[in-house]
Amino acid sequence: MKQLLFALIIVSLFSCREESKIEEAVAQIPVTFKVERFDQVFFGSKPDELEQIKSKYPFFFPAGNPDSVWVNKMNNPLLKELYKEVQVKYPTLGKVESDLENLFAHVQYYFPKYKTPRVITLINEVDMEGKVFYVDTLALVSLDCYLGKDHRFYIDFPEYKKMELEENQIVPNLVSSFCYGKIATPRDRTLLSAMIYYGKELYIKDKLIPEYSDANKIGYTELQLKFCQENEYYMWSNLVENKLLFDANPKNEQRFIYPAPFSKFYLEIDNQTPGRVGQWLGWQIVRSYMENNDEVTLEQLMAMDAKTIFENSKYKPKKQ
Repeated sequence: MKQLLFALIIVSLFSCREESKIEEAVAQIPVTFKVERFDQVFFGSKPDELEQIKSKYPFFFPAGNPDSVWVNKMNNPLLKELYKEVQVKYPTLGKVESDLENLFAHVQYYFPKYKTPRVITLINEVDMEGKVFYVDTLALVSLDCYLGKDHRFYIDFPEYKKMELEENQIVPNLVSSFCYGKIATPRDRTLLSAMIYYGKELYIKDKLIPEYSDANKIGYTELQLKFCQENEYYMWSNLVENKLLFDANPKNEQRFIYPAPFSKFYLEIDNQTPGRVGQWLGWQIVRSYMENNDEVTLEQLMAMDAKTIFENSKYKPKKQ
């Protein structure tokens, strides 16, 4: 037992030393960008300035729409009220901007071919499907989707959706968008493949935004995160005993992967569980795999199939 404890301490110290070296290297990467406040430009302008705005931001003005469409938006009372609330919440982007700088430095460390993108904020009429967008050279943030879960504009949203509307979700959401299309599509529809797909995304958040809490990376409350940590063994055992891991029934994704008020084990305890526990468990599998295969790069991990990861992860949660 003493030898095992000593070995664990050595591994932990080595890991901390490696992480410290990485952060030192990241700190040396120059990152230069300025957040462009399109929300302020558009709603702070007059109709006769529209052509100038369109020439600078052509991607916001698809062909086929007459200028009257955009002028009506400028003058729309509801959108003007939304704009006002965004300015109250985000007169400047202080911490968000510094977190973005840290994110882009980490992206360049782990994915050198990706340079700092152009960053633009906007108002998107609280379109939850278009909160953020991060591709190679462009990062968009719809600030009206991050006014805080208790904001009056969100009063009709389901409670489990409101966590996504906090400021601390902007950067984690950008990482999710960055990962889209880069992580290999699962080869099958088994629950395990879906778990590991999202587990990869969450592990990439470990590396690109290490200063964020696990709760913020996955969009949980601290209480929801604690539930998963304390019940990891029981949740995993339930999936194994009910032979759900290799089941390709799409309903399993609804039960354990997709956003929901709670996960569905079909037990009395269900209403105490957070939604998406399959994603959280997949995260722990991927973490275990990377801890036991530290020579694997993030790009190799993203391309690897779920079966290889699972079989070489040595994942075995302990009963508390």
